[in-house]
Amino acid sequence: MSTTIIWTIAIIALLGLVLAVVLYLVAERFKVVEDPRIDEVEKVMPGANCGGCGFAGCRAFADAAVKAPNLDNNYCPVGGNEVMKKVAAILGYEVKEKAPMVAVVRCNGTCEARPRINNYDGYASCRVKAALYSGDTGCSFGCLGCGDCVAACQFGAISMNPATGLPVVDQEKCTACGACAKACPKNIIEIRPKGPRGMRMYVSCVNKDKGPAVKQACANSCIGCGICFKTCQHGAIVFENNVAYIDASKCKLCRECEAMCPTGAIHGVNFPKPLDKDAIKARIKERNAKAAEAAKAAAAAKAAEAAPAKVEPEVKKEA
Repeated sequence: MSTTIIWTIAIIALLGLVLAVVLYLVAERFKVVEDPRIDEVEKVMPGANCGGCGFAGCRAFADAAVKAPNLDNNYCPVGGNEVMKKVAAILGYEVKEKAPMVAVVRCNGTCEARPRINNYDGYASCRVKAALYSGDTGCSFGCLGCGDCVAACQFGAISMNPATGLPVVDQEKCTACGACAKACPKNIIEIRPKGPRGMRMYVSCVNKDKGPAVKQACANSCIGCGICFKTCQHGAIVFENNVAYIDASKCKLCRECEAMCPTGAIHGVNFPKPLDKDAIKARIKERNAKAAEAAKAAAAAKAAEAAPAKVEPEVKKEA
C-alpha cells in the first residue's frame, strides 16, 4: 500500500473523528431536555388528536398541560372529567369538573318548512356551496345540507336525516370536540351544556333577518317577536340581531318559552314528559292575572297615600 493511500485514510479518519466530536458537543450544547411527565400525560389521553382542546393533538395538549401553572385553561372534551382527573394526578394539580357538553344543530329548516328555490349541481360540499351562493332555499343562514359536519366528525356522532335534510347529533357518541362546528360555514352548530339528565333548551334558528322576511324564508324560524323574552321569568333569553338566544346557565327548564313560541323555533330535548302547551299557557295566564291585580292594588295604595288628607270643617258652638 502506497504512502499516499495511507495518509489519505489517516486524514479521513482523523477528520471523521473531529467532526464526530464537534457534533457531540453541539448536540450537548443545544440538547432539549423534555419533561418525562409529557409522556405520562399523553398515555392517559384518548388519542383522538381531534383538536377539540385547542391544540394540534394529544401530544401538544400534554406539553401545554405540563408547562401550565394549572389546568384552568386546559381541558380535553373527548376524555372529559375522568381523563382530566388522571392528568391532574400526574401533574399534582387540582382540576374543576366541567359540565358535559354536546353539539346542537341550531337550524330547524326542514324540507317542508324551507322550500327549495335553487338546484345545486356542483361539488357536494357546504363550504364550496357557501362560497358560490346563499343556498338552495330562501334562508341564507340555514343548513346547506351537504354534510361537511358529518365528514368532520371522527366519532360517528352526526348524520344527515334524509327526511328533513338536516344533520342529527347522537348525544351518546358526541364528545363535544367542536370539529363539526368548525366545519360548518353557516355556524349553525353550537357546543352547549348537555344539561341535567340530558335535558336542555335552545333556539333552533340563527336567521338574523327581520320577522316578515324570515317567516317567508322558513316557517320554523325565529321571527324575533319577543314573546319568549317576555314570558321567561329567569332572564335566560336575550335578543341579538333579531334572533333569540337561551343562556343555558340561567335557564330553569320550565319550557314556558317553548310553549309560547308561535313558530316552534324553541326546542326542548330529553324531557321525560311531552310538552303540555295548554297547561303551561293556562299557568302563565293565571300568573299574569295575579300580577295585574297586584299591580292595580299597589297603584291604588300609592294613590291613596299621595292624596291630601280631608279636613273636616270646624263647627262653632253657640254660647
